[in-house]
Amino acid sequence: MNSLEAEAAAPSHEDMPDVTELILQDILAGRLPPGTWLKQIDLERRYNCTRPQVRRALDRLVQKRLVEHIPNRGYHVHEQDGRRAQEVSDIRVILEVAISDRIVANAGDADIANLRALASRFDDLVLNGTMLELYEANLAFHRYLLVLAGNQELVELITEIRQRTSSAPVSQWRTRARIEQSGREHQQMIDAIERRDVDMLKELTRKHILQ
Repeated sequence: MNSLEAEAAAPSHEDMPDVTELILQDILAGRLPPGTWLKQIDLERRYNCTRPQVRRALDRLVQKRLVEHIPNRGYHVHEQDGRRAQEVSDIRVILEVAISDRIVANAGDADIANLRALASRFDDLVLNGTMLELYEANLAFHRYLLVLAGNQELVELITEIRQRTSSAPVSQWRTRARIEQSGREHQQMIDAIERRDVDMLKELTRKHILQ
């Protein structure tokens, strides 16, 4: 086969599988349990893809805290530390509940409309999007909420704290029912802001983080 024939036979970029999403789905389904060594040659064969595709997918999942890269030992599915995850959730509850009054005080009509749009995008992705798209949409919604508190240092602090464990809530979204529950809670939180009900927002925030 000459170079032109090889080029013609090679799959186009559009035909290449979304390896990141395939690995993520297998992690969430339990087919790649916590601690599994993600040997790159095995993933190439499993997903019928190239080594560069595998590397890009693994590096992206490392960024999302679903895969861990250990020098000289390779990539492994992140093993959740239950104690640490609970402590991180407790810290988030303390910080995010405490700023509920600021969020309510600072949220204008345009902010509420933007939150509705972000929440609706999340809901739309339940049916039409990938898990990674859901993850990004969820982060965008929560970041907007935090920004409304008017304290950028707090936004960065909470963002950093969330990164100390695997990507919750992605790691918790093992069923469609759980994802839809998160979507309903987003809408309820916006309702509370719109009604200027600080106590309700506090309770919903606590419930949402600890779900």
